[in-house]
This record gives sequence, C-alpha cells and structure tokens, in this order.
Amino acid sequence: MEPRFLACGDTAVTVEFGTEIDDDINALCLAFDEALAAAAIPGIVETLPTYRSVLVQVDPLTIDMPAFERQVLAVLDGLEARAARPRRWKVPVVYGGAFGIDLDDVAARHGLAPAEVIRRHSSRVYRVAMLGFLPGFCYLSGADQSIALPRREDPRVKTPAGTISIGGVQALVASVEAPSGWHLLGRTPVRTFMPDRDPVFLIGAGDEVVFEPVEAARWDALDRAAAAGEPVAEEVAP
Repeated sequence: MEPRFLACGDTAVTVEFGTEIDDDINALCLAFDEALAAAAIPGIVETLPTYRSVLVQVDPLTIDMPAFERQVLAVLDGLEARAARPRRWKVPVVYGGAFGIDLDDVAARHGLAPAEVIRRHSSRVYRVAMLGFLPGFCYLSGADQSIALPRREDPRVKTPAGTISIGGVQALVASVEAPSGWHLLGRTPVRTFMPDRDPVFLIGAGDEVVFEPVEAARWDALDRAAAAGEPVAEEVAP
C-alpha cells in the first residue's frame, strides 16, 4: 500500500488511501488510525480518520516530513483492515410529519408511498464511515440507492439536532442543530454528542447503525431520557 501524502499547511498531513467512498478503503483508514495511535510516534498530535484518508496533525519541530513518511510506511507494512466485530446500535427514529419534513417529497419523487421509503430506509445495516463536519455527526455508508436523491438545491440554514437524512449516496445521523442540504426523513432523540456525558461521543467510526421506526407519541419520553444522559440507542448483537 503506497498512500499519497498531502501537505495541509505546515502542521498537518493527509494520508490518502483512495479517491472513492468504499467500505474496504474506509476500513483500512480506521485500522491505520488505530495503528498510528498504538505506534505512539513522537510528533503526532492528533489524527482524524475519514472515508478515504486520515488527517494527521503533527508538530513540525519534533518530526520532519521525510521521517514522518518513513514511519507511516513502517506502520502500514503488513497492515490489514481491522477485523474486530463492530458495535451495533439500534437507533429509534420518528419518521415524517414535523420530524421528517422531506419524507413525502422523497416518496413522491420515487413514486413510492412514504411507508415504503421508511421500510427501505430502516431495513438497512449502516456502517459509520466517519464522524465529521460537526462533533458527533455520523456519516453512514450502506444507504439504499433506490431512495437516493441528490442534495437539495436550496439548503436550509437550520435543521434540528438528531435529524436523520439522506443526500447523494450517503445517510446521516446529525448531532447538533446545523445548516443542511440533505433530505430530512425523520429525527432521533439520541444524542450522539454530549460534552458533559461520558462518553462524549456515543457512536464511533466503524460502528454499525440500524434504525427502529417509533411512533411520535414516544418522542417526549425518549427525548427526556436522552437529555438526562441516557443513551436511548440500544447496543445490540450484530
């Protein structure tokens, strides 16, 4: 494996393993991220794995680029995508209505009933490819392409925390209120990110997610529990 080293200023390097969204490439990125942490190379400050690369923040006063590349290649020698069994989370979702204002439009554009969109969206096992954009935002691979749509031409300035949405070939579990050009199918009370909770991030890269449709009548109770720090999402056997 010969990755590309892309300088990001003088304090970070992107180690790129591919140019596409691909589960095998992503698994290699996550394995590499773990191996870098285990290697404890002096001069590496922080790492951030993505779909197809790992951003490595470095201290240029401690390690120079040639030395960094040599040590990275040594870590990569014999590295395989991690085979550990992932955690799987069952995430409750209220679909449609005020919770998923784009559900009916997505259904109409595909000539489907809203219930069929819900069935297709909630019948998948998703893989958390990365956390990004904002803290705790879970970018998911494994979306059903039969309900896929390009991102909206008119992004919204504000969408709620917990939004469950699709855009292009991807699916998302949003963590905080934020702008979005994705299509909003539903909302979960689960807090994937809570600064005052241990763990701060509930769902991590490499985990799996399945969605459980729930009635709107359950929202208030689930939301109160999540606000109190309960996970609400259930860890289940793969």
